[in-house]
Amino acid sequence: MAKWGHGDPRWIVEERADGTNVNNWHWTERDATNWSKGKLRELLVGVMVENEVGSCEISDLKQVEGEASCSSRKGKLIFFYEWNIKLSWKGTVKESGAKHRGSVEIPHLSEENEVDDTEVNVSKKKGEGDSLKDLMKTAGVAKVREALEDYLTALKTEFTTGMILPTKTAPPQELTAKRKLSEHNFQDSVTPMVLDVVGVRIPTVTIHMREIFDTAVEELYSIFTTKDLVQKFSKSSAVIEAEKGGKFQMFDGTVTGEYLELLSNKRIVMKWRCKSWPEEHYATVALSFVPVAEQTELQLNCKGVPVCKEESTRQCWEKQHFEEIKRFAVAFGNSEQLN
Repeated sequence: MAKWGHGDPRWIVEERADGTNVNNWHWTERDATNWSKGKLRELLVGVMVENEVGSCEISDLKQVEGEASCSSRKGKLIFFYEWNIKLSWKGTVKESGAKHRGSVEIPHLSEENEVDDTEVNVSKKKGEGDSLKDLMKTAGVAKVREALEDYLTALKTEFTTGMILPTKTAPPQELTAKRKLSEHNFQDSVTPMVLDVVGVRIPTVTIHMREIFDTAVEELYSIFTTKDLVQKFSKSSAVIEAEKGGKFQMFDGTVTGEYLELLSNKRIVMKWRCKSWPEEHYATVALSFVPVAEQTELQLNCKGVPVCKEESTRQCWEKQHFEEIKRFAVAFGNSEQLN
């Protein structure tokens, strides 16, 4: 049996009690199908949304077909999942008390697409109640996507516990980053951050945030896509080319990127980076605009933030964007002034 410092390092046996899969070199695989079905039911059933019109709730997981697994090779985890999910929802109209039912279908949740790009279809049984269907298609779909993100987070952390065994050498950077994240109790109005690795191969996290603005959807969307308005709320020069493939630059070049998707008054997706980040490393930022009475809920999903920059990035959005936009909206009052 080889000793430390001798022979092919791939086969060196560590000083372990079990001597199993030394240096994590061999291929191991764990079936996550049954675990995933239970986790998806736990996270999706009971999801609720509400506005001035009424309330809706995911009442049942009617169908979950597919499979999921996690493999380990050379100390790296490889995930596979492919799901066809059908949910039932029920809702109540506040004014009349009328009850309505419908379905939510997620035909293809897989590692091939980001959750934000995954198709989520909402339908309703015949009859009145289209206002509840609209609620499910906006706030309901956003909540379902959050639950799916939570499932993937659990798959990559909770389910994989013990798959990467400790080695005699220092732990990999990714595992060290994950351990540091777990040692902190992050408080936010949204879901916990998710360890991920995208773009430049460095440990990253995904930040989810929500904020309510006392302005209409159209006005808030304009504040993010109109050069004059961006310069006013940021109190600095800006470059805004609000079209797919267009570039943007804010806070005198501190924040730069590119527009990947613009769905008028509904959604903006951007390549986004801070000047202090590692060269050529970008996060993917998705902004969803959800009308809530006379207000707008802004849902932010920022994926690919370097672990060492997560707090400064959170502060950038909270202080430099959200708080300044609120001050700007108050100062300028109504929509005519904002435009």
